[in-house]
Amino acid sequence: MAATFPGAEDFVVGLIGMGDMGKIRGDDAALSVEEKYEELVQEFANHKNIQILRNGHLVSRASNYIIYSVEAAAIGRVVAQYGPSTRLGAIVGGQTSCKDPEIKAFEEHLPSDVDIVSCHSLHGPNVDSRGQPLVLIKHRASDQSFHKVETVLRCLGSKHVYLTAKEHDRITADTQAVTHAAFLSMGKAWHATKQFPWEGSRYVGGIENVKINLMLRIYAQKWHVYAGLAILNPEAHKQINQFAKSATELFSLMLEGRREELRQRVYAARDRVFGPEGKPKWEDRPLLPVELLDRFSLKPPSSTTTSPPPKTLPNNHLSLLAMVDCWSALGIVPYDHMICSTPLFRLWLGVTEHLFRTPALLDECLRVGVEDATFRRDDLHFTIAACGWAECVELGQFDTWRERFCVTQKFFEPRFKDAMAVGQAMIQAVLESDNREGG
Repeated sequence: MAATFPGAEDFVVGLIGMGDMGKIRGDDAALSVEEKYEELVQEFANHKNIQILRNGHLVSRASNYIIYSVEAAAIGRVVAQYGPSTRLGAIVGGQTSCKDPEIKAFEEHLPSDVDIVSCHSLHGPNVDSRGQPLVLIKHRASDQSFHKVETVLRCLGSKHVYLTAKEHDRITADTQAVTHAAFLSMGKAWHATKQFPWEGSRYVGGIENVKINLMLRIYAQKWHVYAGLAILNPEAHKQINQFAKSATELFSLMLEGRREELRQRVYAARDRVFGPEGKPKWEDRPLLPVELLDRFSLKPPSSTTTSPPPKTLPNNHLSLLAMVDCWSALGIVPYDHMICSTPLFRLWLGVTEHLFRTPALLDECLRVGVEDATFRRDDLHFTIAACGWAECVELGQFDTWRERFCVTQKFFEPRFKDAMAVGQAMIQAVLESDNREGG
């Protein structure tokens, strides 16, 4: 670490917990996950600046900045266990995706002489941290302590965003929680109908590639990441509930053939979220080059070079319509949160924007929703799944969430390796395209 503040050469960063996101924190660290002690000692044997300690008490006593990298549901218990051992005058933070329980745990269990500076990397463990948003929360700290944390975390190359804990939870609810609900519901729907959507001829094209790849990307992660963000974040409850309500009501309008009412509702939502005709909130250049996404399909290439490319079937894109209807009902303008957006959210907003800034495609969605039953069974299961996730959140049912998630995760597991590679390439291509056109 470069000496950018007095004593930086001897400044020790300690991690308590060692999940996937904890491992992106680089050098000069003391680490602890007691039940994995021997395994971690072997894994980091060749990293001379990383010392594995047997438990969080030892990390807390040895470190100048302690980061709790544990799941949100366990943060209270873990801080209660190790917090009282925190070194005099140290700085403590957490990397959980939901700050409400984290900050409450710190306030309750940390000594009063300890400063609190929390953080949250707004991307997954397989995404390059450079240029991605990193939220910093100066909750209870001197300017000197905050500067030290800023300096230490610059090694990640991330873009620092400064928020309060409450602002963080509201923005992640507006962006991540409800976005995850959409993809979780897609996975449940395809699982319920026993289909791998990339293997058939119905889900073809750039928008469908985003749906499929990001759904698989979410189900390839650990269940508690999404459960904690949804269930423990008070700001997320109304968003997830509204998404389920929007999906249900729009699907009902389609089933009942109420085309004009459906059109009025969707276009009213478009105007509130994206701006009315002639006064759009989007930029002149689309957020996402959708044509770029056509090549990121999991579908195996045709065995014959003469075979024509598969034809894209008209789809009502209920998930996209429900997302915009949800944003509209809650008064959310997604562009307001772009500084804190994850790669997944930017992709999802990009394909949603593409649909709503293409009137012919939007009108086709509404026609298909009322007249065409091709996707009706999938839409039924999607709506049921969205309501199921909303009920889990409302009741605070971690066990039910885990069971729902894991059974679908197992169904799709054979394709996770391919999906992660394709999804990573898709995200990288979009980011590179954005950098070229934006620069």
